[in-house]
Amino acid sequence: QNFIKGTLNKLREARRLIDDSGCSIRLEVDGGVKIDNIRAIAEAGADTFVAGSAIFNTPDYRATLAALRAELAKANN
Repeated sequence: QNFIKGTLNKLREARRLIDDSGCSIRLEVDGGVKIDNIRAIAEAGADTFVAGSAIFNTPDYRATLAALRAELAKANN
């Protein structure tokens, strides 16, 4: 499944509602999370990511995970 860019606004709104509630709630995105969009997804407020095909459809899982983590490290910096 591809990630729908319009979802970023929904993520921002969900994050705002979660933060305003004062509750400890994880905000997960499952579907279309890839190296080229994980940073934007994190910056929109997600803190949990499912990136199955982004990892398993590559020849080097370790390198892909490292690239995903590197993009996450750039979020909100």
